[in-house]
Amino acid sequence: MGQETCVMRKPWDLAFTAEPTEVAGLRRVMRLHLGIWGLHGVADEAQLCVSELVSNVITHVGPGTPATLAVSMNGVHLRIEVHDPDTRALPTLLDANVDSEGGRGMALVDAVAERWGVELGPDRKVTWCELATGLASPDGHVEGPGVRRAEALLDFYAEVEPLLLLRPGGGRLKRAVAEESVISAITDFLHWLHVHGCDVDEALDRAQTRYDAELNSYGEGVASRVEQLMEETP
Repeated sequence: MGQETCVMRKPWDLAFTAEPTEVAGLRRVMRLHLGIWGLHGVADEAQLCVSELVSNVITHVGPGTPATLAVSMNGVHLRIEVHDPDTRALPTLLDANVDSEGGRGMALVDAVAERWGVELGPDRKVTWCELATGLASPDGHVEGPGVRRAEALLDFYAEVEPLLLLRPGGGRLKRAVAEESVISAITDFLHWLHVHGCDVDEALDRAQTRYDAELNSYGEGVASRVEQLMEETP
């Protein structure tokens, strides 16, 4: 099933006005979309990049500049672009002899992104960066021990519930149907806990706590790298 289940990640863009008050909203939109895409693990890095790319436009092009945030997948990398109409103000990394907030911002992007760059057109500039996602394929999911164990369980459910298999369309299991399989598996485990005298609510709380902790551990690692970079930057 792991090779058949896919997540559609369609490119999207959002026009905005480059103002400091817009940054928080753009960060929230980014996190929301990455949640839908199943890319929680890069949400902190992506939000940081959005903040710095947008702040770069505000600082070097000017407040009130019409701009666009565009997000897509480039293979297995998450690509974040900020478009603005000024082809002269090019972002650069912090120079050792220049105390520049904008330069420091791009240094942060350089620290968390796998690559970044600038593309110039006749009437616009595109500043972009790409983040590693851990995906095996553009429409796949992030691998991990928990995911692999869940995949094995879902393979079992597909065998014992033949109707869950979708024959048309190359035998792919639709995401909505796969979600029902997951719910069925969780329900069966809750029945097991109940008949063995376990506290179902406590088990659910513990599972949620462990899940949140595993997500947060990745985010804390990103935050630590960013904090270290900021301390090293003059």
